[in-house]
Amino acid sequence: MTTSLTNTQTLNRFILTNVKDPELRSDFAILFTQIQLATKVTANAVRRAPLEHLLGEAGVQNVQGEDVKKLDILSNQAFRSALVQSGMICAMASEEDADPIIVDEQFSGKYTISFDPLDGSSNIDANVSIGSIFGISRKITEGVKGGLEDLLQPGRNQIAAGYCLYGSATMIVLSLGHGVYGFTLDNSLGEFILTHPNIKIKPRGNIYSINEGNSKFWDAPTTTYVNRIKSGEGRSPYSLRYIGSMVADVHRTLLYGGIFMYPGDSRAPNGKLRLLYEVAPLSYLIEEAGGLAVVGSNRALDLMPSSMHMRTPCFMGSKSDVAELQKEYILYEEQQSKL
Repeated sequence: MTTSLTNTQTLNRFILTNVKDPELRSDFAILFTQIQLATKVTANAVRRAPLEHLLGEAGVQNVQGEDVKKLDILSNQAFRSALVQSGMICAMASEEDADPIIVDEQFSGKYTISFDPLDGSSNIDANVSIGSIFGISRKITEGVKGGLEDLLQPGRNQIAAGYCLYGSATMIVLSLGHGVYGFTLDNSLGEFILTHPNIKIKPRGNIYSINEGNSKFWDAPTTTYVNRIKSGEGRSPYSLRYIGSMVADVHRTLLYGGIFMYPGDSRAPNGKLRLLYEVAPLSYLIEEAGGLAVVGSNRALDLMPSSMHMRTPCFMGSKSDVAELQKEYILYEEQQSKL
């Protein structure tokens, strides 16, 4: 038993043995220690929420006009505090803050981070899996202090991204630019242990994930594609699986294959999901695992954010599935251009 425990690979050890650049290795070791701390605080709060009266709304709304849950506030504070104390971050973008969080010069570092501290918070009270999402990029402006320009970068500029899933087990799934790896929290040790090495998404799956309740508002490409995979034209019909927490739905897609879809529609042409701290980090992970992530006909990681809370449609998952949907958008755009 002791031998098996000492032979396990912790997240900290993984960083120290897999990041080749000495400076980046040192920086990531510090930064991810603080990210782990924030996720442990959040995971503990989620687990004890019914006992600590942390369920329900906090009585305020965020910048998106969404009702803020008590756990939203707690997790946001945990991430903000932990990241500032790392000394590695110059600017942060959080779903729960209207403006960028600019770190004081004495604590400022050379990286930026965009994060959703608690994705899927509408499901908190139902005890459904929720999570945290983050994407890390390098500072691009001169000087010590960071700013909005450092945050507004396309997803392809990320050097690391990941999410923490608070479910039956607490997991961190991340990429440092060379593959995707999953680590599960061993509560007896207080450490994240490597349990899912080198995750690869299937080239094609048989599961689709989308809110079918919005189907009458979808555009033509999404409607055509979903009808095709439901009818099983030339192959077995796909199964619908939709949790409603993006982290949970993308996690399942990453492990089982298939496609996750959140299209724009006639009511919300730009969709609901935010580019910087939801779509970009998860698209980075999907592509690192061998999948594909698009916004209509374009690669999601090439999309340039115009504002911190910019919304966008997104489609991600197995490469063949997403490419098939992407072709529908390309064809549709060609038809529209001829009108």
